Amino acid sequence: MAKEEKTISYEQARDELQQVVSKLEGQTVSLEESMALWERGEELAKICEEWLSGARKKLDAAQSKREAK
Repeated sequence: MAKEEKTISYEQARDELQQVVSKLEGQTVSLEESMALWERGEELAKICEEWLSGARKKLDAAQSKREAK
């Protein structure tokens, strides 16, 4: 994980990603800005996926532990 990814929460990444998508859908930005927003959106989506993947692993571990009892 990059340094920023360790400091940004899932909720922050999700909210910023929603803002990026809204700007892109609004089609009021230049091509250059659209490309920068797209790249940022990709980064944010990756951060969200890593948070969700970590949560899935914790849930699976807890479920396995419970089933082992």
